[in-house]
Amino acid sequence: MNRIDKKLFFVIAILVMSQLLGAESIGHKTAVWLSGFGLKPWMVVVLISMLPIIELRGAIPIAILFFHMNPVEAVILSVIGNMIPIPLILLFMDQFFKLISKVKTGKRFTDWLFARTRRKGKSIEKYEAIGLIGFVGIPLPGTGGWTGAFAANIFGLKFWRSLLCVFLGVLIAAAIVTPLTLLGKVAIG
Repeated sequence: MNRIDKKLFFVIAILVMSQLLGAESIGHKTAVWLSGFGLKPWMVVVLISMLPIIELRGAIPIAILFFHMNPVEAVILSVIGNMIPIPLILLFMDQFFKLISKVKTGKRFTDWLFARTRRKGKSIEKYEAIGLIGFVGIPLPGTGGWTGAFAANIFGLKFWRSLLCVFLGVLIAAAIVTPLTLLGKVAIG
């Protein structure tokens, strides 16, 4: 690796780790709160991975570091949880936004979300399937299954293709987050 490649790798690693730490912190607070209701750890991991912002990138560290789950179990539960809301988003997003846009605050939120998704989703618009997979798969702020599903819908990608691309992106995110979490576990001791 040359010097520029090393610097680029270092910057990307810092960005990914900062995202993981932020999602893990929110995820940790959520895990503690949900555990207070007597939910089993696997249920907490699935629920956390279903939540926007936290998603899989927060659920895997929680499963491994907080609940001491086997990494394979953590990944399977997190992928399942992350994917549960995706078909619903893809199928019912238009109706939901039409409904909330009837209210002034809902209209502002909808306009903001669509503008944000269009800004973040340039790669999706240009490269479609590959762009969507990469967008969902790279665990950086503002990316993930939820945003990917919104973007796929906004850019008019077909349901089954969108679902497959988001799923592949979630698997890639799991393949990135899991080893980073395990490295963090080793570093923590």
